[in-house]
Amino acid sequence: MNVLDHKIDFTVILSVSKANPNGDPLNGNRPRQNYDGYGEISDVAIKRKIRNRLQDMGESIFVQSNDRRSDSYESLRDRAEGNEELKKLMKGKGMGEQFAQEACAAWMDVRSFGQVFAFKGEKSGVSIGVRGPVSIHTATSVAPIDITSMQITKSVNSESGKERGSDTMGMKHRVDHGVYVLNGSINTQLAEKTNFTKEDAEKLKQVLVSLFENDASSARPEGSMEVHKVYWWEHSSKLGQYSSAKVHRSISIKPTTEEPKAFSDYEIHVAPLDGLEPEILDGL
Repeated sequence: MNVLDHKIDFTVILSVSKANPNGDPLNGNRPRQNYDGYGEISDVAIKRKIRNRLQDMGESIFVQSNDRRSDSYESLRDRAEGNEELKKLMKGKGMGEQFAQEACAAWMDVRSFGQVFAFKGEKSGVSIGVRGPVSIHTATSVAPIDITSMQITKSVNSESGKERGSDTMGMKHRVDHGVYVLNGSINTQLAEKTNFTKEDAEKLKQVLVSLFENDASSARPEGSMEVHKVYWWEHSSKLGQYSSAKVHRSISIKPTTEEPKAFSDYEIHVAPLDGLEPEILDGL
């Protein structure tokens, strides 16, 4: 097993055009913003897209969305018990470490992001946490975003009747334009525990380049979200030559106009770090 033996940091620069990159269900599904008006895409949403792309690449994924299920299991417990080795371990005691190792071997998202296995049961219960080496930050826009809202209606009734019900009216929100920066890292100490390999890291890099492929929806039309650049730093040691914070700060992106409308209206600068050069990849 070629376990990852050097620290990795990465930065993804992406754009949004007339789309809702990540709606907030507690705020009428409006695009997420912080208190200063900057747009945000949660780490949970990013991980969901990474899992989906890994599934597209044929990888085995534990946390699958219902519309992306590649097996017949309807719950995480069912999927865990579908693994015969894990099913046996769930009936035993003191098998936490062995259970974690088997789960990491079975599913790439578990050995990447970690997972909490918490299933109740007198004979087959389990409560085990796995810490994953891949950390994903919340993506934040370079400048405050403007949100456009429009009222929408249905052209037909959901139920028979003379009048259309209240469910025929609704609101739809979008970000007309925004450039977001996403940072992340891969920790080698945790990679050793989950057996996260160099090959897994390469697959993650491929996923980041094509993050929004096969991700279209009514809120995110095809082509409305795009990865422009991926910066990938591979350190020469387990701990790395620099902290992740310093590596991520080496990327600066600023608008070149007062009202940027496209990615070409931004300037990217990469500050040099002695002994650490990023691999720069264009988005798909």
